[in-house]
Amino acid sequence: MEFTILLFVLKTNKERAKKMNRTSLIKPVLDGVYPMVSHGKGVYLYDTNGNEYLDGSSGAVTANIGHGVEEVWAAMDGQARKVSFVYRSQFTSEAAEELAAKISAMTNGRYSWSFFVNSGSEATETALKIAVQHWQEKGLPKKNRIISRWMSYHGITLGALSMSGHPQRRERFTSILETYPSVSAPYCYRCPYNLEPGGCEFPCADELEWAIRRTGPDSVAAFIAEPVIGAAGAAISPPDGYLQRLKAICEEYDVLFIADEVMTGFGRTGKILASGHWGVEPDIIAFGKGMSGGYTPIGAAVMTEKVMEPILNGSKSIMAGHTLSANPQSCAVSLAVLDYVEKKGLDEKALKSGIYLRNLLEKLSYRYPFIGDIRGKGLLLGVEFVQDRETKEPFPADIDVTNNIIRLAQENGLLLYPASAGVDGVGGAAIIISPPLTITKREIEDLMRRLNRTLSQFEERLQAGT
Repeated sequence: MEFTILLFVLKTNKERAKKMNRTSLIKPVLDGVYPMVSHGKGVYLYDTNGNEYLDGSSGAVTANIGHGVEEVWAAMDGQARKVSFVYRSQFTSEAAEELAAKISAMTNGRYSWSFFVNSGSEATETALKIAVQHWQEKGLPKKNRIISRWMSYHGITLGALSMSGHPQRRERFTSILETYPSVSAPYCYRCPYNLEPGGCEFPCADELEWAIRRTGPDSVAAFIAEPVIGAAGAAISPPDGYLQRLKAICEEYDVLFIADEVMTGFGRTGKILASGHWGVEPDIIAFGKGMSGGYTPIGAAVMTEKVMEPILNGSKSIMAGHTLSANPQSCAVSLAVLDYVEKKGLDEKALKSGIYLRNLLEKLSYRYPFIGDIRGKGLLLGVEFVQDRETKEPFPADIDVTNNIIRLAQENGLLLYPASAGVDGVGGAAIIISPPLTITKREIEDLMRRLNRTLSQFEERLQAGT
């Protein structure tokens, strides 16, 4: 009897302790163990145990200007002392007006209209709605379909996810999503046509023309694409001429071109707009992430006069928006971040730092035969891992290469970002390396030391079969 009571007490105490340690916060992995962040400074983050992490991915390719920037603190404090929230149907604000003007100026006046939202997912979904409304106001309501690429990720809301081709993020919701994705990506490392880079006429781009014709030009409102593919492809950067061909097809068939620059915008790839590397001017652009450097939730859909004209002449109202859209607090913070990007010339710095980092990664690839491809623009770089470099054969899925490398890296004080790869977007393994644009040469070398240690440990585990 006493033994039974003792077992009951021990079990009760164990369950009570488990409940006491249980968090109420829903994390990416519910029973995962995450370090508690303490503070950040520059390209480094610190947890409450005093461990240092080099932010080699800017979080989720977001912290473009690094952590703990005093100019941003000052903007936060200054706006909070005035007003943090007004509802956009009742007031405008100085912060929102100045931010819209800033974006217009940074894009040479081409994008003179800004619709502020709270995230990149909302920005791409708002871009979708504006594209559809553009044609409605022109008396063409049947033009309401969106075409995108199978290797893409445009966000987690239902409209944004419908436009995405990321299989792992779509699969739970496929039955309630639109079937938008339909064309191939410019995945030169694994060309779907088995052609050599630089020696083709972009048949993957021509797929857009076929998709428009099959759907019916009178049904297609817009085509959406990331200039450099992020999470769905680990910084796949298109060959010269590809984006220009896409834009020409859109113009030929009267289809709006939406650029998803949520990850690439405001200096990440070495230019304010990644599409600028190829001289392409989209009709609508979605921004997020680096727009605020992670200091506040904000995103934007920005557009040309051409897109806005029928709406200005018609309903004079865009049917979109959220309670916190264009709130003064977030707008003031974003304005401070963009001022900082411009003042420090971080777009040009990203271009130079990206060349240096990429050269070091190329040298590292000679040591590790499982590095298959290194790609990207500026400080948005991707590394794809393969079991056999000659055949490009991916690792078996059960090895879970991406997550194993990311876990090892974090143990070594380096934060990396997971990405999909492979012809089906499921079977491949890749990471994104995208440190803050403020990173110095010494800090890049520190990043490489931590990465080298990580890959060495991964190689040892591969050889040991663990």
